[in-house]
Amino acid sequence: MARRFLSVCSTLLLSAQTLADDTWPFMTLQTAPFLPPQVSVTKSGPTDPGYIFVGPRGNQEQGIAALIYDEEANLVYQGPQEVTANFKVQKLFNEDVITFWAGDMTTLGFGYGAVHILDNTYREIYTVKLQQDFVSPDNQPRDSFIDLHESRVTNRNTLLVTAYNVTQRDLTPIGGRPDDFMLDAMFFEIDIATNEIVYSWSALDHLDKIPLEESKQHWAEDVGAQEKPYDAYHINSVEHMDDGYIISLRHYWSGYFVHNNGSVLWQLSGEKGAGDFAIDDLAEFSWQHDIRIYNETDESFVMNLFNNANTPTDEVAATTGLSFEVDKINQSVKTLRVLNDTDDVIHSVSQGSYQLLSEETSHVVLGYGSIARVKEFDANNNEVLTVKFGDDNAVASYRGYKCQWKATPFWKPALIVQRTGPDSIRIYMSWNGATEYDNWAIYSSQYSDGSDHTFEALVQRNGFEATIELHGLPSGFLQVVARKGDIPLGTSDVAPL
Repeated sequence: MARRFLSVCSTLLLSAQTLADDTWPFMTLQTAPFLPPQVSVTKSGPTDPGYIFVGPRGNQEQGIAALIYDEEANLVYQGPQEVTANFKVQKLFNEDVITFWAGDMTTLGFGYGAVHILDNTYREIYTVKLQQDFVSPDNQPRDSFIDLHESRVTNRNTLLVTAYNVTQRDLTPIGGRPDDFMLDAMFFEIDIATNEIVYSWSALDHLDKIPLEESKQHWAEDVGAQEKPYDAYHINSVEHMDDGYIISLRHYWSGYFVHNNGSVLWQLSGEKGAGDFAIDDLAEFSWQHDIRIYNETDESFVMNLFNNANTPTDEVAATTGLSFEVDKINQSVKTLRVLNDTDDVIHSVSQGSYQLLSEETSHVVLGYGSIARVKEFDANNNEVLTVKFGDDNAVASYRGYKCQWKATPFWKPALIVQRTGPDSIRIYMSWNGATEYDNWAIYSSQYSDGSDHTFEALVQRNGFEATIELHGLPSGFLQVVARKGDIPLGTSDVAPL
């Protein structure tokens, strides 16, 4: 099928911004003080329904936010200007909610922040925090110590999060010093409704099963100070399993099963001859992210992951998405899928995600982390959608998702009126985050409360911001209504002409 390019809707006014070597174009909006990146979309086949969810950073300060786009490259929603991660739709108490981490990202590859949970009007209904007695590289207190890497809602309405604690440790066995500092890899399960910790785990309590000597991130002379602690583990995902949890340790090229009692029962390594499982030739992986488990039984389960296969200092192979059938009885791993767009080979040196959209369609979305791309693959492992939101190695989104979402914001639509001549005006309309309206009804009135109004025009929804020029209106006031068909969903404030 021929590929087609979908540009941002022409009703959005664009301006190209240059930051260092970044020449990526950004949107300029009349109705909102946003400057989000313009995305490019290419499609080469049928896709599953949903919106693209990303949290870009690295482009410019005004471009940093949680962002939703549709497949026609239109902006749908931009959140507050803040560093975010894991922006997606999850189920909580059997309802669709938006969840995301927001906070401070350190230069060491982790962060401190809280997890925000919004309903389908974008009201924040829960804020999950971790307020432990932690040590940070700068020795400053934090309101919450949740790390950016994980914020996974479980089917028991709890939240799985990762955390990094700076810990002093004798590292002489691996070439370090007796008083060096390192990062302890920790995860917590937190009750969302009460913010109470229901489970906690620390890697440093299990050196017998996860020895520092086996880390692929070898100790170096320039690490070990409190402000630059040694990162042996780099925990980046936690998934609930029947009798415990599986964690991804990037610097061990492995997933580890942690039993409910805290003990480490097995290691599934991407390195042949390591760990407790025999892997086939296609199952090798390294520097991975986002281990996820499906279809678990007493005998087997399916494990999916994002195989970076690269680091900032070591480019090894193309980054892929991998899916395995794991035989627990025979302790063997069989590769089910290898996802790689051979027309666009990517080496992602950090971050990334693997999202199974549907077990019925078997479509998968890969977010490429340090490379500003999100790709969808069909059941035959063919790329059918690529969304690009920045220059390579200049803009990153920790993970990238595709999610079905319906929302009617609690705030009003925005309306801007500009005089373009003695007898003409141009108006701009938008409703940030709204997914359900399809047209705008425009009304004039002689009264500041918009009463006794007169219908003036109808504008179909066409992207984030709609615009129209009107002529010959009497003096007075203007108001617009976002509608689905002829059903009003939201009404703007009244604006003077």
